[in-house]
Amino acid sequence: MLIGLYDLKDDNGRDLTVLKTYERILSKNGIPFVRLEASEDRFWDKVASLDLLIFRWSHFDSDHQKAYDILQVAENELGIKCYPNWKTCWHYDDKVKQYLLIKAHGLPMVESYIFWDKEKALAWTDVAIYPIVFKLRNGAGSKNVILVQTRNQAQRLVRRMFGKGIRPERGLGINNLRVKHFNIYRELHRIAGNFYRWTKGVDTSPHWRIQKNYVLFQRFLPDNEFDTRITVIGDRAFGFRRMTRKSDFRASGSGIIDYDIGKIDLRCVDIAFRVSQQLGFQSMAYDFLFTEGNEPQFCEISYTYLSRAIWKCPGYWDTKFNWHDGHYWPEYLHLVDVLRLPDLKAIDQL
Repeated sequence: MLIGLYDLKDDNGRDLTVLKTYERILSKNGIPFVRLEASEDRFWDKVASLDLLIFRWSHFDSDHQKAYDILQVAENELGIKCYPNWKTCWHYDDKVKQYLLIKAHGLPMVESYIFWDKEKALAWTDVAIYPIVFKLRNGAGSKNVILVQTRNQAQRLVRRMFGKGIRPERGLGINNLRVKHFNIYRELHRIAGNFYRWTKGVDTSPHWRIQKNYVLFQRFLPDNEFDTRITVIGDRAFGFRRMTRKSDFRASGSGIIDYDIGKIDLRCVDIAFRVSQQLGFQSMAYDFLFTEGNEPQFCEISYTYLSRAIWKCPGYWDTKFNWHDGHYWPEYLHLVDVLRLPDLKAIDQL
C-alpha cells in the first residue's frame, strides 16, 4: 500500500498542519506514503502507483486550479482512489454550485436567488423582500457576506457585479466583516505579514480573483443567534453551535463555540446524514439556521473544516442516532473510511 499526499503549502510557504496530521497517522500505522507535486518529474507515473491520493486543498485560487486539473484525471482517468473524491469537492467554496446542486435534489437549503443577467437581477430587486443577504461565490468565516437593507443598496451591488466586479474580501462597504468588526492589532498583523511576504516575492493575494457577471442573494432568516455546524464523516456526525458576533447576524468565523450536545437539534443531524448519503459525500460540514417556523435549513456546505473544532467535540452520533463518546481527529476518520481500515491506530492531541 502506498499513499500520496499532495504537497500544498499555506500562504507563508509552510507545511499545512492537516498534511502533517495525515503523515503522523500513517507513520504510526507503518503505512508508506510520499509527498507529490505536479511539476516534479514522472508525476503521473507516481500517481498511477498509488492506492490513495490525498489532495486536501483550501480557498486559495491557485489550489482550486491544481485540484480541478489533477483530481479529475487521477480519479476519472487513472481510477485512483482520492480524498476528497470528485463528488465531495467539485462544488467546494462555490456557493452558486452548492445551491444549484442541493436544490436540484430538492433538499432543504436556504432559498437563494442567482442571476447571470443584469437586467433580470435589477428587475428582481424591485420585488425582493429586504433585508436580504448578499454573498460572493467564495469565502469562509463570513467573509464576502453582507446584509442588504434596501433596494438601492441591492441595485448598486448588481451594477458592481455586472461592471468592474468585486475583489473578494474587499469592496463590500461598511457592512463588510473587516470594517464592522475592525481590530487594529489584527489589521496591523495582516499588513505586516503581507509586507514580509512581499519582500520575499510571495503573492500576497493568491485567492483574490475578481468576481463578476453573476449575483447571488440569499433569504435572510432573522432571530438566529447562532448557527449549528454538523460535520458528517462517513457514518458519523459531529455537532456544535457557533454563536453570532455581537450586534451581527454572522456566526461563521466568530470563534464562539458551544459544544453542549444537549442543545443540538437532531433534525439537523438527520438532514446532514440524508444529504451526505444521497449525494455520495465522503465528508461534509453543514451550517444550519432556523426559519421563522423553526424549521432547520442549511445555508452553506464545505468539505474542509477546522480539524481542532472536530477534535474538541465530545463524541459523535451514528446513523441510528446512537451516541459515541470520544475525541477524534477528522484526518484519522478519513483514512479509516477511505482505506477501509477500522483498526487503524489513532494519534493523541497534536
